[in-house]
Amino acid sequence: MKWETTRFSREEINKAGRVLCSYSATEDEKNEAMIILDNWRASHSYPMTVFQMTLRIKSRKVDKDALVAQRLKRVPAIIFKLKRSYHGRRPSMKLYQMQDIGGCRAILQTVNMARRLYEEHYVKGDLKHKLVANKDYVAEPKDDGYRSFHLVYEYKSHRAGKKKFNGLRTEVQIRSKIQHIWATAVETTGLFTRQAIKSNEGSKEWNDFFRLMSSALARLEGCPSVSNTPTDERELYLEVKRLERKLNVIKLMNGWRKAINVFNQAARQDPKFKFFLLQLDIQREILNVFAYTKNEEGRAIEEYSRYEQKNNGQKEFDVVLVGIDNVKDLKKAYPNYFVDTNEFLRYLTAIVNKY
Repeated sequence: MKWETTRFSREEINKAGRVLCSYSATEDEKNEAMIILDNWRASHSYPMTVFQMTLRIKSRKVDKDALVAQRLKRVPAIIFKLKRSYHGRRPSMKLYQMQDIGGCRAILQTVNMARRLYEEHYVKGDLKHKLVANKDYVAEPKDDGYRSFHLVYEYKSHRAGKKKFNGLRTEVQIRSKIQHIWATAVETTGLFTRQAIKSNEGSKEWNDFFRLMSSALARLEGCPSVSNTPTDERELYLEVKRLERKLNVIKLMNGWRKAINVFNQAARQDPKFKFFLLQLDIQREILNVFAYTKNEEGRAIEEYSRYEQKNNGQKEFDVVLVGIDNVKDLKKAYPNYFVDTNEFLRYLTAIVNKY
């Protein structure tokens, strides 16, 4: 197999990133920038595959049932990250320096297994590649509730045919099953609420809910809680319960699971359908799904706006417009979506029923 290599300079790659974030760039400029981005992204495939194969071997030594996957970051996610501001500051991320264009992930049954893989096989391991970042988000969870072990490596080889990949970075994530279940729920909620919850940019209620749920799940794993969440179990669980009721989390997630099933069936039966309008009556648990072709996108958006206005302020109704490509991306990133969502709901139900 012939692997793609970088054909552009650092300056050209960074300029392409700026053009893709620009509102004034011409169509031709954006097309040219996309060619550069596509090449830069594809050039990470070989190093990413090397790290994935290493991760697979190492993780199976700790947990024979470990799940290992790899992915190149999606173009919309790359552009979103380039545009994103941190703590009110202007965006400063450059395309060339982005560390997670190539990524691989291992999911192990328990947090102890995940930590063993992280510490014994990576932190204290003998990888020849250069470790450039190392974050233990299990010992110190991120403010949004994210918990995982993160490492970033620069590919390094002395072999003649592989030196051209030197310096390209790959992110390695190591998670427990429970941590992955939480991440699946965050990703799914972001898709259906059209909020960047994953980037801590969703509504306050959803952000707070997932922070609290992360602390509740951390307690089950015997791990540190998210900062500024209750340390008392009863108080924590009651806060989860309050927000679950306010947001209708359980009924919404059950509806979303059914919706994705319908989307997939409809897309298989007639591949021309590209957009789906979901109407969910939360109280009566009735789901209506309307399908649209690519040429009907305008009508889909109009009808979505009409239903939104009609149901404005009515908590018992949820209206969402979803593209089938977004659903496919969700399934690629989270292939056990249905199982993981069921597990999240099982944990959530146990927590809200305890007190």
